[in-house]
Amino acid sequence: MKNVKVRSVKMTMNDVDVLVVGAGPVGMTLAAGLAQAGIRVEIVDALEAGGNTSRAAVVHPRTLEALESIGVVDALIERGLQVSRFDIRDRDRMLIPLEFDAIESRYRSILLIPQSETERVLNERLVELGVRVLRPRQVAAVHDEGDAVTVTFEDGSTRRASWVIGADGMKSVVRTSSGISFGDSSPGQSFVLADIRADAALPLDRVQLFLSGAGMVVTAPLPGGSVRIVAEMEDAPAQPSLEFVQELLAARGPRSPQIRVSSLEWSSRFFVHHSVAAGFRHGRVLLAGDAAHVHSPAGGQGMNLGLRDAVVLTKALVEAIANGNEIRLDSYGHNRPAVAQRVVTFADRLTRLATANPRFAPVRNLALSTLGRIPAVQRTVAANLAGLTDPMSEG
Repeated sequence: MKNVKVRSVKMTMNDVDVLVVGAGPVGMTLAAGLAQAGIRVEIVDALEAGGNTSRAAVVHPRTLEALESIGVVDALIERGLQVSRFDIRDRDRMLIPLEFDAIESRYRSILLIPQSETERVLNERLVELGVRVLRPRQVAAVHDEGDAVTVTFEDGSTRRASWVIGADGMKSVVRTSSGISFGDSSPGQSFVLADIRADAALPLDRVQLFLSGAGMVVTAPLPGGSVRIVAEMEDAPAQPSLEFVQELLAARGPRSPQIRVSSLEWSSRFFVHHSVAAGFRHGRVLLAGDAAHVHSPAGGQGMNLGLRDAVVLTKALVEAIANGNEIRLDSYGHNRPAVAQRVVTFADRLTRLATANPRFAPVRNLALSTLGRIPAVQRTVAANLAGLTDPMSEG
């Protein structure tokens, strides 16, 4: 919370007011916001070092609005690439052109920036605030004692905190240890990610979602001239090769001119299912980010929703710690899942639309191209992609 300081809770037997488990973008945003507000906060992570890959690659307008509260927006914009157009196409045929210059936000473009760079900016902010990520600290168990939470690590050491936040990803130990239901545990859909360099056939001023009989592929420019490729695909290799990505774009991207891949900078495969935790609060344990919700990368909503979780939760915790008022925390725990479910539903519909049976593609394309000419439809889809349907209230 910008320019807000609170006096930390009176000294107790607790080591810290808040222990954040997980030092990805969501966990670091939480730790930065809490430290900035004068809360005694620690952040731990199971890994020896932070990630150096670029899993998530977009920061949406609503998320930039939220991140103003911790003072990192200027640094993110400086290191990212702003684009104001998102095209939905069936290969060479335009279906829905979306412009962000008319959305109701202070930021009328989407920011393309590798997750590794986003994490670097957030870590720099933590350092400015005097917070250091403690690594490697693998959580073994979380025990809510009613007035505090004891976290036990795999080396046998413990930390006692007034509140514990699980920002430790889809396989969250904090969530599991707290007994919060998470629904589907199947591997889910498989996606290919790759960062490439390509010829001029791939424009660097817009994100493009290509539909085709072979499936969908998204191309998104990144700073420095590289391009992120995302595609849903069964039985994809663990590390897709340059040749694999070239064939993928030839089958799903534009026919004329075809994209020619000149180099492959990074590639990976990952699995995602759609799940939302039954609640984001269980006593003194709270969830945020992928520990609370996971879904398809369609529309680039995952990290963005988590970052907004972090800002909402920070405000609620500051209120609870400053004066004992837990109304906002209750609202976050009970109502924030509904916000997540709306985002998950939107991403699921976008994925289903993109991966529809080829037999139905002509009908789908006709419907999209017809609806895509209606300004109100364009505004609604753009608002969803920009995250503007997230009210950013306590829930």
